[in-house]
Amino acid sequence: MLTHIDEKQQPTMVDVSAKVPKARFAHASCTVNIPEEIHLELQNGDIQSKKGPVFQTAIIAGTMAAKRTSDLIPFCHPVPLESCKINIEFTGRNSIRIDARVRTTHKTGVEMEALCAAQIAALTIYDMCKAMSHAIEIGPCHLIEKTGGKHDFRKTDG
Repeated sequence: MLTHIDEKQQPTMVDVSAKVPKARFAHASCTVNIPEEIHLELQNGDIQSKKGPVFQTAIIAGTMAAKRTSDLIPFCHPVPLESCKINIEFTGRNSIRIDARVRTTHKTGVEMEALCAAQIAALTIYDMCKAMSHAIEIGPCHLIEKTGGKHDFRKTDG
């Protein structure tokens, strides 16, 4: 059943007014693959570009995106985030993993905020590194875990 379609088959925001606030958590992950020429710019655990430290900037951008998700996705409720932690690290010589973990105590979950944070962090890496190479690949991006809602979820494969 689609939750954002009403009985008249019209798009709508889900009514959460009857729900009780609960602790909510979501973890999303996104992969960014970079070519060797970008990896050569690695210094002290971060890629240095002409625009500045790439990972540090991507963490800030991802956090800002998580806080603004309801401005980007039409039927997302504005959610007061209590925590947004983004970790960026190499998982191979040319593979970067972004992990976004978001928490709140609210009537609705934060998986969209975690996914948005991971994607915008990935796009920020692309933007900051594109002068070095356009051969950057983003994805996959997926939800790893969400808790606190009607249905908890944990990715079981890979």
